[in-house]
Amino acid sequence: MSSGDLEVVNNEAKGRFEVRLGEEVAYAEYRLLATGVLFPHTEVPPAFEGQGVGGKLVRTAMEFVRQRGELVIPVCPFVSAYIQRHPEYHDLVHPGYRAALKI
Repeated sequence: MSSGDLEVVNNEAKGRFEVRLGEEVAYAEYRLLATGVLFPHTEVPPAFEGQGVGGKLVRTAMEFVRQRGELVIPVCPFVSAYIQRHPEYHDLVHPGYRAALKI
């Protein structure tokens, strides 16, 4: 199964984007703040590894932020690394975090 076959759902009650495969859940947590959208943690279980699920979660999260007209506060190392590799999202990074990402 590829990441294209999996649906990302915004679970607003838990503050995270999720992908489910049976009982397994991959997710990217977020917190809506006055200064932007904080991403503290991403979890991808072994059942999802190597399928692009983490990238799909973060890509969906970045589009969510863009649609809201907000900025990203990337505390999670996975989210930070994804943004560094994808310049199309550099403009979303909160100015206070750009130096840390070297963008």
